[in-house]
Amino acid sequence: MVSPLSSQVYDDAEGMEENIRLAGEGVKQKEAPDEDFQDSNGGCRYPNWSPLRWFRMLAEEMHWSFVFGVITVYGISQGFGGAIAKVATDYYWKDVQMVQPSAAQVYHGIISIPWIVKPLWGLLTDVLPIAGYRRRPYFILSGLLGIISMLTLALHSKLHVVFALLAITAGSASVAIADVTIDACVAQNSINHPFLASDMQSLCGLSSSIGRLLGYSISGLLVHALGSQGVFGVLSIPSALVLSVGMVLKDMHIPNFAYGQVFEKLQQASQTMWTTLQSPYVWRPCVYMYVSLALSLNIHEGMFYWYTDKKSGPSFSQETIGFIFSFASVGSLLGVLLYQNILKEYPFRQLLFWSQLLTGLAGMLDLALVLRLNLKIGLPDYFFAVIDESVSHLIGRIKWMPLLVLSSKLCPSGIEGTFFALLMSIDNFGLLTSSWAGGLLLHLLKVTRTEFSNLWAAILIRNIMRVIPLVLLFLVPISDQNSTLLPADLLNGNDNMEAHERDIDDIKNIELVSLVDQIRY
Repeated sequence: MVSPLSSQVYDDAEGMEENIRLAGEGVKQKEAPDEDFQDSNGGCRYPNWSPLRWFRMLAEEMHWSFVFGVITVYGISQGFGGAIAKVATDYYWKDVQMVQPSAAQVYHGIISIPWIVKPLWGLLTDVLPIAGYRRRPYFILSGLLGIISMLTLALHSKLHVVFALLAITAGSASVAIADVTIDACVAQNSINHPFLASDMQSLCGLSSSIGRLLGYSISGLLVHALGSQGVFGVLSIPSALVLSVGMVLKDMHIPNFAYGQVFEKLQQASQTMWTTLQSPYVWRPCVYMYVSLALSLNIHEGMFYWYTDKKSGPSFSQETIGFIFSFASVGSLLGVLLYQNILKEYPFRQLLFWSQLLTGLAGMLDLALVLRLNLKIGLPDYFFAVIDESVSHLIGRIKWMPLLVLSSKLCPSGIEGTFFALLMSIDNFGLLTSSWAGGLLLHLLKVTRTEFSNLWAAILIRNIMRVIPLVLLFLVPISDQNSTLLPADLLNGNDNMEAHERDIDDIKNIELVSLVDQIRY
């Protein structure tokens, strides 16, 4: 979740090419266009693309149920539902459970733990079909878990904080399971249709950004009208839609699966992952990604409590909070569009340098807002907060996109989904570190429900920490985003995994890409 992202589609499909490192030759060549991407005369089947034609093309190439699954999981569950859940959860901890911002920040980290164990969900979808299906049962499980956890929060008015935390964490696990399962579908289609890989990332990112925009737009109104617990009840609807994906998804049936070999397959997958992680092509970028996320201290709860405080802060209403976050989603969507149309051809290192630097500089807008410098130049708090959130999300999305692409290119053949889930869990462990370190920072600076005199110091420390990862940028490949990064022996996998693939009806490649919605603070 949280979070693949890009936007729209290639402007010129015939002009796209991918540099591939050939096994044993060490040279690069242009990859031939995907046959499914051409008409009978060798030309592009979709010469004058529009959004509707684009959706039609994706549905024709990869089945309508796949497109429905991506829109449901990324757009409705993670995007729309995640936006509403974010605002509802903030108000739930503040107004219902009455916890301090530092405690709420720690709880926020605990809720993210299901995303850290994503390799477990990935391994299960890789090697453990249920009733002969490898995808559909996990969507059904995810939907049921989400429905139960959300209704529990909605129907119990005096739920103890521990049980409330467990229920919200179960809801997070529901989204994580659906996420890693749809990632598997995206992975397989990305490999089977390599020239549509970026378009699938665009579909995921576009669905997520639009969903979040709509979700934030009505989140404050819903919290005001129904209360945070009533909103949790509404959030059972996205979970029900995820359950429906499990009922209609086109999924290959595997009859007579040898369940007795599950342990052996788990061992094989684990061994392959460990071997891959030992490669400097893999562990070096992983170190950078973790440090980059961990040092961007998350102090969102401190900012949220200040936003709504009547004495020290601007005292934003629930509706105002929702609208501010909706404008932030516009910034995120613009980041997707900028990446897809302009920035996706830039080398990893160059793009990450500027995005990391700008992330630290954008944080100074928070500092100006807390110090009320905006009022001195005549800018109202609401207007300045909209600018702050929009710019920060735009830059954050631009930073997150190449990290996703980089992660997808570090996955060995045969366990793409599981290994991508492992990389995403490393990223989420970085976010967990960021959240807990941010909570500790708020506690040390004595930022409470009513005391915000040191919040400016927390923001300044966070901004300085954000630029420190630049010293580790040499760990990131200097190559462009279309190049193959792994050596041939890791990219092609081993004979054992190929034998395992043949055992399950020649499904050659398993899973890939995930979208963890980036935490803004």
